[in-house]
Amino acid sequence: MALFQQGSQQESGIEEKGEKMMEETPMSAGDPVATLAAGSVLLSWYQFYVKGDKESGIFVGLWAPTLLAAASYVQQKDIARKFKQGLSF
Repeated sequence: MALFQQGSQQESGIEEKGEKMMEETPMSAGDPVATLAAGSVLLSWYQFYVKGDKESGIFVGLWAPTLLAAASYVQQKDIARKFKQGLSF
């Protein structure tokens, strides 16, 4: 029983550290881009279904994956740069 309680105490400590890290972590560049991507999907649905402009709806709908791919590329480049800087010290 003591072993189980010790394991649950360790898990709660890890959860607290994770929550603290999330609070201290600044917003990344991907967060506003995800909002823009979601907005483009909503605008796409509006164009496609409400206005009946199917071509514009499809065009605007393609903005979301493009924005998300570009943000992912930038984040990966930033991670690689930080990793290389960490190895050079």
